[in-house]
Amino acid sequence: MASLAITLGSGAMTNCISDFMNGESDVIFMIGSNPDTSHPITGLRIRQAIKKGAKLIVADPRRTDFAKQANLWINHQPGTDVALINGMSHIVLKEDLWDKEYVKERTENMEELEIVLEKYTPEYVSEITGVPVDALYEAARLYASPGKKSAIVYGMGIAHWAAGTDNVKAISNLALLCGKIGVRGGGINPLRGQNNVQGACDMGALFNTLPGYAGLTRDDIFDKYEKMWGVKMPRKQGKPATEVWDNILDGNIRGIYVFGEDPVLADPNAGHAVAAIDKLDFMVVQDIFLTDTAKKADVVLPAACFAEKDGTFTCSERRVQRIRKAFDPPGEAKADWEIFCALSAKMGYEMHYDSASDIFDEVCSLTPQYAGMSYERIDEKGLQWPVPTKDHPGTPVLHVGQFARGKALFMPTDYEPPKEQPDDDYPMLLTTGRDVEHYNFGSMTRRTPCIEKIRSEALADVHPVDAERLGISERSWIRIKSRRGEVKVRATISDRVQVGTIFMPYHYAEVPINNLTLNHLDKLSRSPQYKACAIKVEVLG
Repeated sequence: MASLAITLGSGAMTNCISDFMNGESDVIFMIGSNPDTSHPITGLRIRQAIKKGAKLIVADPRRTDFAKQANLWINHQPGTDVALINGMSHIVLKEDLWDKEYVKERTENMEELEIVLEKYTPEYVSEITGVPVDALYEAARLYASPGKKSAIVYGMGIAHWAAGTDNVKAISNLALLCGKIGVRGGGINPLRGQNNVQGACDMGALFNTLPGYAGLTRDDIFDKYEKMWGVKMPRKQGKPATEVWDNILDGNIRGIYVFGEDPVLADPNAGHAVAAIDKLDFMVVQDIFLTDTAKKADVVLPAACFAEKDGTFTCSERRVQRIRKAFDPPGEAKADWEIFCALSAKMGYEMHYDSASDIFDEVCSLTPQYAGMSYERIDEKGLQWPVPTKDHPGTPVLHVGQFARGKALFMPTDYEPPKEQPDDDYPMLLTTGRDVEHYNFGSMTRRTPCIEKIRSEALADVHPVDAERLGISERSWIRIKSRRGEVKVRATISDRVQVGTIFMPYHYAEVPINNLTLNHLDKLSRSPQYKACAIKVEVLG
């Protein structure tokens, strides 16, 4: 995996959001993402790119506004992304559209890729995806356009599958084959799920890496941390967050510390997480509001929000930016780092920091990508890592000239059908996403009256054909059931979804949609399959 550490490990954008605004991209291939609702500022920049002449390909089972505006909308079946992308790569090879010089000079394992791609003929891929053969040819030709700068933009619609890593591998293979990585306006650009997810991953908040994405076999890096902190560190892989619940139920974990998460609403198959939480001996929750998870805690530690503390955020494009305290925290709330330091002191280990700036200086001393940064250097607009030295200007485009491992490695992957397909008992498919008005599970935005007034209710999008077949009318109540749970919700009739598929937003605690979703995990990232599960629908009137 080292060859694709940036695109697979950290999930960071190889390029800049400003590339779109500045008209650097000739072609944009958007897959598994609807930036209008999930990343509206990035969505605005992509719309600016379109106005400057960029061609847009959208691969999305839903007819979003971007799909309506696209030069080509690929309406593929949910979960068939690997087959779709492999099919595009097959056409690129067969039509001799691939960048031979780039592949020769900058990649390896091409022979294995060719073997796997051979069977992904347009006809075979069309059978799997439901995409017409002509559309597959058009997408491949447009993206591969020789001499053009083509960017791929993807989101959680690619990552939140049991085959999410395979999806990303296929995307990487296509981009490498066409020579689109390492150039302005091109690259692979994943849009992260939440603010500062990138920063958290950079700091090692992953089960299998150290800060800066160093592997757990790096004794030299462990030695450096142990010397600075005066402690002996465990040198083994941790538990993925998504595997914590099974470990609790199996008796391997008896207490947890939940920091800025709300698994009671957010985790897939949320009833499974609740059952595990109820079995715990002890749970601490540190958050800015009393979330549904915090209500179950033995101890709640009130934390300051972003406007009540100093610090940094790292966004999808690897830009490290300052946040500045504007207000004092209410009541007993404190900045997260102050809570951690106070708790550590109570447990017998003093951590001596006077400010968030002190902590950032330590981060820069230990993390190679941040080595050249300081609060002074990021004060105005931030810097994009890697910034290896104090006079380095930052890195707007990754992999210019060469990759971190020298040559990039093609990692061919086969298509596997999504876990849990519709059947006689559960004949429809549920897929989930966001409304633009709300953020994640509503713990902040649904406390904001002016936003709540705009979008105060969850609605299930039902295709007119399904509505007629089931007897569903506009705003009628329906019950949606999966093998894990059920919710009651009102329906809205919409041709934005495919026949046989229902779409729902996940922001609403009164309609806990993740009681229905699957907790099947990706074999490498251990990310769950949020994006689709089999359901049945009952009309309530």
